[in-house]
Amino acid sequence: MLKKAPKLKSTIKAKTTSKLNVRPASEAMVELLTLMFLNSLAEEAKAKAFEEKSAIIRANHVKAVSKKILKKARG
Repeated sequence: MLKKAPKLKSTIKAKTTSKLNVRPASEAMVELLTLMFLNSLAEEAKAKAFEEKSAIIRANHVKAVSKKILKKARG
């Protein structure tokens, strides 16, 4: 099984104002959604780099597509 990010549980608990119990299934869902978001961000940045005829994905490629991906993620 894959190892979870070490700070995921503490980050979830820190963001909630009340003493909220977070089940392991919920933690796994948050982690999966985070990975899916990062994957789509990387794919779009790769496409942007390809458009600019660059072999390397640079920070400016990620910044260029980040607003579009964040808008998609919000729904």
